[in-house]
Formats: sequence, C-alpha cells, structure tokens
Amino acid sequence: MRLLLVALAITAAAAGQQQRSQRPPESGTSAGLTAAQIEHPSTDSWPTYNGDYSGRRFSALAKINASNVKHLSLAWIYDMPVAALRGLTATPVQVGGVLYFSGSGQAYAVEARTGRELWHYGFPNLRRGGGGSRGVAVLGDSVYFTPECNLVALDIKTGAQKWAKEFCSMEMMYYSTAAPVVVRDKVIVGVSGDDLDQPAFLDARRSDNGELIWRWYVTPQKEGDPGLDTWPNLDMARHGGGMTWQPVTYDPELNLIFVTTGNPQPVVAFKNREGANLFTASIVALNADTGKMVWYFQASPNDTHDWDATQTAVVFDGTVNRQPRKLLAQASRNGQFFVLDRTNGKAIVSSEFVKTNWKLGYDDKGQPIPNPAKRPQVAGALVTPDQSGATNWFPPSFNPRTGLFYVNANRAFSVWYIYDASDNPMGWGGTDRGGYAEQPQLKAIDYQTGRIRWSTPRYGANCGLLSTAGNLLFGPAASGIGAYDATTGEPLWTSRIGNVTNGPITYELDGLQYVVAGAGTRLVAFVLND
Repeated sequence: MRLLLVALAITAAAAGQQQRSQRPPESGTSAGLTAAQIEHPSTDSWPTYNGDYSGRRFSALAKINASNVKHLSLAWIYDMPVAALRGLTATPVQVGGVLYFSGSGQAYAVEARTGRELWHYGFPNLRRGGGGSRGVAVLGDSVYFTPECNLVALDIKTGAQKWAKEFCSMEMMYYSTAAPVVVRDKVIVGVSGDDLDQPAFLDARRSDNGELIWRWYVTPQKEGDPGLDTWPNLDMARHGGGMTWQPVTYDPELNLIFVTTGNPQPVVAFKNREGANLFTASIVALNADTGKMVWYFQASPNDTHDWDATQTAVVFDGTVNRQPRKLLAQASRNGQFFVLDRTNGKAIVSSEFVKTNWKLGYDDKGQPIPNPAKRPQVAGALVTPDQSGATNWFPPSFNPRTGLFYVNANRAFSVWYIYDASDNPMGWGGTDRGGYAEQPQLKAIDYQTGRIRWSTPRYGANCGLLSTAGNLLFGPAASGIGAYDATTGEPLWTSRIGNVTNGPITYELDGLQYVVAGAGTRLVAFVLND
C-alpha cells in the first residue's frame, strides 16, 4: 500500500510538472534587458555570463543556506535536443524567467521555472560542428552568441535570426568559444585559435548590426606599437598569438574592460621569441570606449608551457592595510595568485596557490621570474604544474562576505620536451608528457595575504564555482554537484547528476531560490524541498 501511494504521488507530481511545462510563458517573460539592468542585476536574474560584470560569481541570495542546503531536491531536467560536442560548457543567462544558453552552434531558450523549451536555433552550414561555446549575452530584445567565427543576433522571443556578422576567419584557424559580454551599447567578443601563429584580438561590435567599433590586438602589429621591444622583431610579434578566449570583466565606474590573454607562439619552443612577449599571458585594462590600453600586468612572462593567463580577472572592492582599495584578482593557470590595484595594474599580492617549481621569485612589478632551467629541453625538464595548469578555464568565485577567493586547483608534474630545436621553430615545437598528480583540491584564498584559508579534496570533474550570501560554495563533487561551507570548506550536500561541465548559477522566482548546473548535455535545476 505504501509503495502504491508513493507511485501515485510521483505520478501526480509528474502530471503537474507536465501541465506546468505546457503553459505559455508567464506574462512579462522574455521582455528583454537594459544596460542598466546588466550593471545593477536583481536577484531574480542572472543577466550575464558571470552574473554581473565583476566576475565574482557571487549571489546575495540566502534562502538556501548552510543549515538547509541538505534539503535541496530536483526541480526539473532539460535534455538538449542537439548534443553538444563537448557537453554543456555554457553558463545560462536568466532574464525575465527564461534561461538562454548555447552549445555546438546551437542556442536555446527554456523556462527557468519548469525547464520547458521555448525555442531552439541552429546556425546553418557549420564547418566544424559548431565547436565549444561558453554562453550568450542579452541586450534589449536580442540574444547574442558566437558559433564558429560569427556574431549572431537572435530575437529573444522567437529565436529567429536577426543578423550574423563574421568577425574572424576559420580558414586562418580562428574560432570563438567565449561568451560575448555586453558593455553599454557594445558587444565584446574574443577569439580562440589552433595555436598556429595567428595574432589574437578583442573586438567591440555594435549591438544593432555587429559592425566593428574598435579592435585591440594582443601583440604589436606595426612599428611603434607598445611592447614591440619585448619581441625579437615585428614579424614574430605579428604572429605572436595570445588568444582572448575567455569572457571579459568590466568596471563601469572606471569604464575599464579587463581582458585576459593566452600563450605566445610558438607554444613550447622559444628560440625565435626571446623576451617577455607582451601582451601575451597578461591581464590588460582597456578603455571601453576606444579600446586603448590603460595598463597591463604579465602573469607569465615569456611563457613556454602553454600557461595562458586567460583565467577570469575578478573585480571587487576590498581593504588593504586598512585602506579601501579597488582591486582585481586572478588565480592564474601557472599556479600564481595575484591581487592588483585595478586603477593602475600595480601588484599588491603575488603568491602561489599550488606549490610550483618553475620560477625564481617575483620581480619588482610582482610578476614571476621564470627559471631558465625549467624551460622545455631536448632531454626533458620536470615541471609543475603540467600543461593543463594549476587551474584552467572553469570560472572561480569571490565572496565579499568571507573575503575568500575560491578556485579549483590541481598540482601535477610533466616532463617538458623540445622536439623542434632549430633556430626558427614553428607551431608547438615541443610537448609535455604527464607524470605524477596529486589529489585535486578546492581552495579558498585570503585576498589580503594570498594565503590558503582552507583546502578540501575535490572529486568529480572540474567545473565552475558559485558562492552565495547563504555561506555556501557550489562546485564539483563526486559524479555531480556539491555544496560546501564557504567559511570552512566542509562538504554539506551533493547530487549525482553526472559530472558538472559548466558554471552553476542561482536566481529567485516566485519566492523560490533555484540552483542550476549543466551536466553533459543536460541542464538540471534544484530547489528546497519544504
């Protein structure tokens, strides 16, 4: 009898869910988004890739908290009709009760309350199957995403294509994986590449038609450009790489865009590119109106290990020596943690968040000094971290209430080899071979000192992080998503939905706080089980 009652309850709940899924969207949904709403997001939305311009991935919501998170239960599951080639790596944007996201040349809109699909768009004539895609941007009544080398604008209500503008060349081995970011009336897009010595750039495009407003090249492209003296010659600089394959962050008050850049070319071999190779593997502040560089900080001078510095440049205000400061922090792929004054790029903290062996210390700018003995060699050099880095593209989180910066951390060793020992190597020119790896960790870093406040073993796949005012940190767990005490790192809850492949988000609708994460080709939502 008990089993029968449970079965009837499940059937009734499923019927109710199906009824909700068949309702039209609530009035006012898909009403669009203004620039002011992006700059000052409400708790009933997640209007941009990181939730706001700062990159903190922090929510002021606290209905789900450390004392009740154990009662989280499944709200709905959405299965993507077209499987993403690399799983769902996109962070959904939630506007007006609708979730918008992308994957493999596709864009989707689903109800944020029920998971019911509203529309699905596929870019025509994909040449590489669409590639990976980390998300979309919304402004007004348009949804923007970047299949392959195109900036596409879709109608927010129907998913119909408004226009498409090619902004990079696939024939030149470019593509675009980063979620676009809307800054006022501009759509900011970056490029990825196959490490075949093409110059990287960041574009500001008009939101109404995709036309170019300004383009900033990562490496010098002509005589007189800043940074040319850090390359052997102009030709090497013009083919220097430095791909911009992560979403930017932004400070509206300073009107500065913070772009993080990739590795130089050739990737591993280095004989024909002695020097710092600016502005690769760097954090760069650009004037949002003109695209002109205001300052830079190089996280990996003369990078020879494929440790691009494209990890999120997180914007926040804090206190240093009892003085309020405008700050920016990055946990970089090379194992270093930096806190900068974001008004001028000066380093305040330079430290390690994993133990490394490739540097001799820090220079007077707070930048690491590479150890020549740990460069790749014909005979091999044992280096940590390995090529995948101490962290990678998965977004971190910063909680202003705890003062902690959270990051997925890995410590692994590789032997790095040169196989093109000529004076003019091309492409990669070398490789690494993996060896010993320690247990991955989830770490909390004190931004004022760079010290590790707590560290807990990380199980499951790498994924993005989310912290909340409920003293929670959401991140990876064994075969799923987990919640941790944001102050101590104590595991509090887990759900085995499959390895999480994106960054989780949270929002509140109708008095309910939702937590949503992607797992493979599924989007999964949780709410409290009252």
